[in-house]
Amino acid sequence: MSEEEPPQETETKSLIPQLTFAETRVLGCLLEKESTTPDHYPLTPNALHAACNQSSNREPVTDLGSNEVEEAMEGIRYKQLALLVHQAGARVPKCRHTLENKFPYMTDGQRAILCVLLLRGQQTVGEIRQRTERMHPFADIERTQVVLDQLADYDPAPIVKHIPAGGGRRVATYVHLLCGDAPEAAPIHIAAPADAAPVASWREEMEEEIQSLRTGMLALKTELEELKSNLGA
Repeated sequence: MSEEEPPQETETKSLIPQLTFAETRVLGCLLEKESTTPDHYPLTPNALHAACNQSSNREPVTDLGSNEVEEAMEGIRYKQLALLVHQAGARVPKCRHTLENKFPYMTDGQRAILCVLLLRGQQTVGEIRQRTERMHPFADIERTQVVLDQLADYDPAPIVKHIPAGGGRRVATYVHLLCGDAPEAAPIHIAAPADAAPVASWREEMEEEIQSLRTGMLALKTELEELKSNLGA
């Protein structure tokens, strides 16, 4: 006979959406692009596919197929976390998140933290603060910690989990719980000391800017094709 889950754990899982990895990547991309490239949001399916597989600000970097991204988008639509927007004159519907359906009282800071956890996995407080800068700048580490604690105590169920130092981990980390309970031995990347220069930050910013330009060019190309079609060219 199979072992049943404890009632409390089953109840907690039912209170928050449970997503596949691909679904977390899609949802994270929608949250990110809404904040960082609002002129190109909602996203076309092609832009969403490119965002899921971009090399900057993603861990792990993926090579999801267009069908996988489409299936993941359908999955989060079914879970009431996204919808397709049909705009007048547009050839294809566009994708936007509806996180507010499930978490109506989530603050901008909480959303920014959830976004980077969805896109980059297990992280330290310092890494989270640095990586949310473009979406929601936190005044300091202490303020970032306060918001993480709010997510860990979120009502009706925790959205993130604190993983204390130990067992090979030099510092405490945090993970989101939208894929279920986090494994204690999950691999992590330790942040550099606070006084260390952010060597890779300029590269990440450059790669993100390049990706934003590519997304913008793709959107313009789609609009041009729609205009040609409407004019009968």
